[in-house]
This record gives sequence, structure tokens and C-alpha cells, in this order.
Amino acid sequence: MYRVSDIIEELLWRELIAQSTDLGVLSQACAAGPITLYCGFDPTAPSLHLGNLAQILTIRRFQDHGHRPLALVGGATGLIGDPKMAGERTLNPREVVDEWVGRIRGQLERFYSFDGENAAVMVNNYDWTEGVSVLEFLRDIGKHFSVNRMLDREAVAARLAKDGISYTEFSYQLLQSFDYLVLHQKYGCVLQTGGSDQWGNITAGVDLIRRVESTSVHALTTPLLTKADGTKFGKTESGTVWLDASLTSPYAFYQFWLNADDRDVPTLLRTFSFKGRQEIDALIESTTSAPQARAGQKALAEELTDLVHGEQERAGAQAAAVALFGGGDLADLPEKTLEAALMEAPHAVLDASEIVDGQLPVIGELLARSGVTASKSAARRTIAEGGAYANNVRITDESWHPTTADLIHGKWLVLRRGKKAFAGIRASI
Repeated sequence: MYRVSDIIEELLWRELIAQSTDLGVLSQACAAGPITLYCGFDPTAPSLHLGNLAQILTIRRFQDHGHRPLALVGGATGLIGDPKMAGERTLNPREVVDEWVGRIRGQLERFYSFDGENAAVMVNNYDWTEGVSVLEFLRDIGKHFSVNRMLDREAVAARLAKDGISYTEFSYQLLQSFDYLVLHQKYGCVLQTGGSDQWGNITAGVDLIRRVESTSVHALTTPLLTKADGTKFGKTESGTVWLDASLTSPYAFYQFWLNADDRDVPTLLRTFSFKGRQEIDALIESTTSAPQARAGQKALAEELTDLVHGEQERAGAQAAAVALFGGGDLADLPEKTLEAALMEAPHAVLDASEIVDGQLPVIGELLARSGVTASKSAARRTIAEGGAYANNVRITDESWHPTTADLIHGKWLVLRRGKKAFAGIRASI
């Protein structure tokens, strides 16, 4: 594993520092010996996503340099919800939040080491929030907060200018600050990290600790990621890229990185890869000088899919990509992998009534219905030009009917136009 003398030095060359309270003092503290730090993750969905992954891996980098991470799952703050500019959150039932806490805890456990001198500690803020009375919280915590400063927070100001904000969400900053105070008192935590949109919440915790404990602690945020085309990072046409394989398949996850814009590759490598500086610089140079090779995208897809889903799932995603474009036997792909890949592609469903005596509709109709060609006439032209394939077999007869025997895993027919466009037909039989 790579190491550098200073974690702050590494974060700087990776361009992962957006804001900090006093970077020089923090660097000195990190160099003097192991520190304890944390980042919180609220269970506002059943899974973490790629935006969360940037924070998870930043904490992981600190642990790789000998520091101790606290992995906080917000069982309490997840019941409230951090204010969004778009509007008030819908509060989830307690049992739903509890279930999501368990799922997110399991995801976080994959990324940290819980052994050794700097073993990570999993914490849940519900444990120390549950027993605090309203009066106790208002007297001991709320008294230290200026409403004027809280109103200055960007999300709060935007909401006040629009539809207003509930006291519930307005109080979120106090709860997050209370977390930092408790973790400082119990574990000696001296650094909280997060995305740059969390700067106000994090520095409010720094200020609370200064007022209560008369000591200084640190805050550090990473830049929010956006794509070169202006769209939100971690989003695709089909939605958010989740870390849970049941929400975003390993194949779709792998393809997300493989399809990254060349312009985004340098930032993505610095943010997500654990490769060293020399190797990352070489991949960036290759992406610039030989973009057709997609070296940076392939490196990201392999490393991140291994990290999030494991080597076996990554190998399956790679095999599926090869087979779907004619480079392997589709029948060798596990049913789950093939289905995940085809569900990400254009596809159509055949009702059982459309299969007569074991025959599916004629190939031209299937090509058009699946979306691999724009119309039946376009399908006929594709067949005549030798560019139509079913299960990687070239089809030259426009009157050909596939049969149920052609269905892979008894369900799927894979259609392809040329070398780059594929689609699926799923038969309900």
C-alpha cells in the first residue's frame, strides 16, 4: 500500500480539500500522531451512493495513514433530515429508518479496518440522543447557538425565501453539532469531514466544542463533484448510482465508470482511486494522448467495482460486456448478470400469447420492438447489410423466427446491430 509522509499533503495533490478551519494546524496534528476523526451518514435512503463514496474513501485514506476513523450512522439525524434547498423532507417511519441504519452500517463496514491500533469504530448517534430530554438539550446545547448565524446557512436561507422551513429541519444543525461534541468527549475526536455543502453544520460543531470544552477542533470538507457536462455526478439516465447491488447492479456500476467522460477522468482518479500519484498521472496522460484506449475509465471501473462489489462481481460485469458485444458465449453468463445488463439496455417484453407453437415473432419485428433499430424498415435494412445478430449469431433471413429454444436461461434473446448497439427481448412463458 502506498504511503506519503502527510495525509494533508496527499489530500492536497488529490485536490480533495475545499475548506478547512486551519490546515496548517491540522497538518501538524496529523503529523504528530494518530488523530480520531469522523464523517456521518444519514439513513435517508436504503443505500449509500457515489456521493457518499467520496466521503467514505476520504476517511479511509486517513485510516491508511494510521488515524482512527469513527463511522457514524445517523439513526437520530436520519429521523429528522438535513434541510434541502428543494423543500421539506418526508419523514420516514422509525422502523424504516432502523432498517436503513442496518443496511448502511453493513455497507460502511466493507470499507474500513476494525482491527489493529487504529481500528475503526462504528457509532450511531441515536445511542446518545435518545435519552436526552428536550429541556436538557435546549439548556445545554441550544443555548450556545445564534439563530442569526443559523439563518445564514445557504439551504436555510433558500428555504426561507421560498416556502419556509419547519423547526424540525431547522434544528438539524444542533443535532449534528451535538454529535461532534459527544464524539470529542467520548473518543477524543478532533476532526469532522464532509462535503462542502456541510461546511456550516461542521463548523457549528467546532464552535460548540470551543464554547463547551474551551478547546479547538478541526473541520475539513471535500469539493462537491459535478460532471464536465454540468450534470450531477453519480446520476445516470436511469437514476442514482447506488452502492447496493440490488439497486444498481455490479454491471451497471462497472459501466458507469467505463462510460465516464474523458474530461472527468482526472478528477475521478484523484477522488476515488487508491493508486499512487505516479500511476494516476500516467493514466491521466494516457486518457489525454490516447482517449480511444479509455485507460483511465477501465482502471476506475476495475478498481471501484472490486472495492464496492468484489472481484467476482467485477469479473462477471467484464465478461458480460465482452459477450454482449460478440466477444463471448452469452449462455455462459450467470442469469443474474445477464438480466442486470439487459435491464440497463433497451429491451422489450413478449407476452406468452405472442409465442405461437414455440415461435417468437419474426426477427425484424423483434429488432424494432427492442429498440435496437428505429423501425421495421430499418430492421430489414440492417438484416440485408449483414448487421443483425441474435445471441451473437448473424441473421441474414428477414423471415427468421427465433424459438423458445433460442432463449438464454429460458427468458432472454439478445439482439445486436453491428458492433455497438444491443438490446434484449424477455419472453414471459
